[in-house]
Order: sequence, then structure tokens, then C-alpha cells
Amino acid sequence: MGNKVLVVDDEKLIVKGIKFSLVQDGMEVSCAYDGEEALQMARENQFDIILLDVMLPKLTGFEVCQQIREFSTVPIIMLTAKDDDMDKILGLEYGADDYITKPFNILEVKARIKAIMRRAVKKETVNDANKIIAVGDLKLDCESRRVFILNKEMNLTAKEFDLLELLACNPNKVYGRENLLNLIWGYDYPGDVRTVDVHIRRLREKIESNPSEPKYVHTKWGVGYYFQS
Repeated sequence: MGNKVLVVDDEKLIVKGIKFSLVQDGMEVSCAYDGEEALQMARENQFDIILLDVMLPKLTGFEVCQQIREFSTVPIIMLTAKDDDMDKILGLEYGADDYITKPFNILEVKARIKAIMRRAVKKETVNDANKIIAVGDLKLDCESRRVFILNKEMNLTAKEFDLLELLACNPNKVYGRENLLNLIWGYDYPGDVRTVDVHIRRLREKIESNPSEPKYVHTKWGVGYYFQS
């Protein structure tokens, strides 16, 4: 069985084209045409990835993404209608893992999906037997990819977890923003270092009691970020 993909767009011709191409690659594709339908399908099914248009009837893509993040860490790629930096940043703020600007080449869409899936499979096959990192009130379970603060589980996105895991596994090592972008998103990722800043900010909001005075993920001004053990 191939990867299960949910495609969400109110333009049925676009959905039809994406579905046809992904099915040709052996993927199992479900479709939704408005925000409420997409949210319901995400609640009722286990998808490997979601392609989510920003401009949708009933609920916007941003609203759908934000609500999905309350119960799932499934990778989400936002489809934005214009090359607008604010759309991209907003998508990342709401918990998206990636974005593609319309009009897009279907080969680019497939390449992004496969890159995310490769990273997911690679993480599953790494034998990190019961590796648990505990610092202060924070506990990071690398095998189950779960994070706890004071024994309460934090709902991190895939990219937020990847960032925290990399930093926590290499305490006090400073990573430049460009380096983090390449390591977490891949060298072919077309975004810029603001993507890293947005994810670090969201991560701090979830794991730090006072995000403006972090205990765990620190900034080395002019250089990058590091985890203090």
C-alpha cells in the first residue's frame, strides 16, 4: 500500500490533476473541497501527508492547519495562490511543514512529498533504542517522537520535533540558521532562514515557561541556536 495523501482544494480540476499524478506513483489519494470536509477527514483517517490550499470555503487552509495541529503531527504542505511571503510565514506559524506556490509543477509537488516521506522513513529505521533525553522539566523520547513538560505531553509538529531532537542530541553546539535549514528541511528546500526562526519561536512557545527567557533553546546572537543542557 502506498502513502496515504489528502488533497484539499476547491478547484476540482487541480485536485483531479494532482490525484491522477500521485495515483500513478502508487499513492492512495483522498480529496476534500472545503475546509470543514478536510478537517473531518483528517480527524477520521490516518494520512501520511496533507496538501492543503490556503483559500478554501467554510474554513481557510490556515484555520484547518491550526485545528489539525491540535490532534495530529501529520506533515502538511500548504498551497498558496500567490508568491506572497506573508502567506508562507502564516502557514508556518499555523504549523505547516512546507509550502508550494501556485501555479506549480506537479513534479515539484511529488518531489516535496517524496522528500518528506524519505525523512520520515529514515527516522523510523534509525535504531535509537529507547533514547530519552531529560533536562529540567523537559523529557524527549526520541523513539516515540514525544515531548513532555512536567509529564504533560506537548503536541509538536514533525519539524518542531526534528529541530528540538537535533539540538538536544548535540547540547551546547551552536547551529547556524542556514545549517539548520539544510539539515532539517533539506538542501533543495526553496525557503529561507526565516522558516527556521518561525519554527524556533513556535517550539519555544510550547516547551518554555517563558519563551522570551528560554531555559532550553537559546539564541547565540548573530550565529544561530543551541540547546543548553
